[in-house]
Amino acid sequence: MDNLIQRTIQKQIEDKLFKGKVIILYGARQTGKTTIVKQIQEKNSDIAVYYNFDESDIRKDFENATSDYLKKIIGNKKLVIIDEAQRVKDIGITLKLIVDNFKDIQVVATGSSSFDLANQTGEPLTGRKYEFYVYPFSLEELNLEKDKLKIDRLLENRMIFGMYPEVALKSKEEQEETIKNTAKSYLYKDVLQYQNIKNPEILEKLLQVLALQIGNEVSYNEISNTLNIDKKTVSSYVEILKKAFIIFDLKPFSRNIRKEIKKLRKIYFFDLGIRNALINNFNPLDLRNDKGEMWENFIISERVKLNNNHKKDCNIYFWRTSEKKEIDYIEEKGGKLYAFEIKWSKGKIGGAREFIEEYESSEFKEINKDNYQEFIL
Repeated sequence: MDNLIQRTIQKQIEDKLFKGKVIILYGARQTGKTTIVKQIQEKNSDIAVYYNFDESDIRKDFENATSDYLKKIIGNKKLVIIDEAQRVKDIGITLKLIVDNFKDIQVVATGSSSFDLANQTGEPLTGRKYEFYVYPFSLEELNLEKDKLKIDRLLENRMIFGMYPEVALKSKEEQEETIKNTAKSYLYKDVLQYQNIKNPEILEKLLQVLALQIGNEVSYNEISNTLNIDKKTVSSYVEILKKAFIIFDLKPFSRNIRKEIKKLRKIYFFDLGIRNALINNFNPLDLRNDKGEMWENFIISERVKLNNNHKKDCNIYFWRTSEKKEIDYIEEKGGKLYAFEIKWSKGKIGGAREFIEEYESSEFKEINKDNYQEFIL
């Protein structure tokens, strides 16, 4: 059913077809990668072939394959689509063989984790690949007609149950069960499988700790004490969760002031439905004490998706001083700083004046329920 929703990134992917490079789509399971490549296959049905590497017999055909054998498998097809490419060891070498030996063949590969796929394709495919990231639906994709009233009406639902395709297109009655199943079925699968994590209980506890700290600075020392594990393990697990496209972080912006915080970071979830499933809280917003933090996470994750989907590259940060003057979100692009304070309810802006005084060429804007649509659509 999610093929009814046009993914913003799909046209960009199609524009890169047959340009002499492998196309790789990264993203968590169930974010719609397969739907995208199946649509591309359908548009090119006479020349396309699809392989799902979750199937062991298909995997074996591609393991340690020579270029001659690969040509035999592919036959006269010109568009080769490989789903879950990270499931084949040394897939980067296999893809390199195809791109180097068969100039008229286009490979499109997907990976539900960037662990092995990025590692395996890194060196072999240097200069030979285009990379795209597929996240859960963006608010823009779910509201391409930009109906402002409809967007406002569905906002609370999106903040509580998230925007995974299978969840977003379900009835409200089915959404809670679906996002819980998505979290249980897919959240840990790649992490545990590809990183040989010996203690999944610790990983789940770490995620729950992070889920309760969205919008706040995260200290690895504090987490290590809370979970009774060493700081290196915390750092390692956070990196793994980032590479599984479950979380992302903002590092502190620091350039001039000695009082600027330089070490702490903020961690957010790409999907609030997953976050709420981890803490088992699907209460409506008027019964929650974390709606301000959820709003901040929602707006920042939507902005990250918007920038990604439209290939708008920028560095992103938060800003805070030891005197607790802060800015929630900063974009640095073209040598200029754009600062945003994200407020559920309009109120006093904590660090705007200090930030603008220190970084005179910067721009500042408050994002609230009245103007958020122009920021993330």
